[in-house]
Amino acid sequence: MSNFHEGRAVARLAEIIALECGVSPAEARQIRVAASLHDIGKLKISEDIINKPGKLTAAEFETIKTHTRLGAETLQSIQGKLGGMVRTICRYHHEWYNGNGYWGRRLETLPICVQATAIADVFTALVTERVYKSAWPPEEALAYVHKQAGSQFSPALVEVFLPLARYDSRVKAIFYKQGGDDHAGGT
Repeated sequence: MSNFHEGRAVARLAEIIALECGVSPAEARQIRVAASLHDIGKLKISEDIINKPGKLTAAEFETIKTHTRLGAETLQSIQGKLGGMVRTICRYHHEWYNGNGYWGRRLETLPICVQATAIADVFTALVTERVYKSAWPPEEALAYVHKQAGSQFSPALVEVFLPLARYDSRVKAIFYKQGGDDHAGGT
């Protein structure tokens, strides 16, 4: 999956999770748009670090972490509710439910758009091949997400996400469709 398609997969998955959590279709579409930009700050990070095939050094990891701040700053000119949402997602999508994420914010205190993007981003990263790792089989990635309920992710969102990832045709269309548009089927 290319970075472009991976970003679209994260965005669509975040939208589906939000819909299943009761967010209105209009707000869920905004979440999809905002989540599609969650990693835009990585454009300001050296490709040598982004595409490093081995383990990052502590300094390199600190540099990677700045993509969240850089993304939020890059999108400062977007106004209104969408602007606030996109900056919040950029800044906090690596936060954890227990506060052990990049900046120590508790994911449970952040809006649903961030919580949904956090799960979507991790699941997509796990099932996607990277220069530094092989793609995980979907069931292993789901087991990881399940194990992280209450520490990395909201237990309530994990309960929503797991059956979606296993059985929902909208989610299957994102990860199992051969070529074409990642926005297949559904809202």
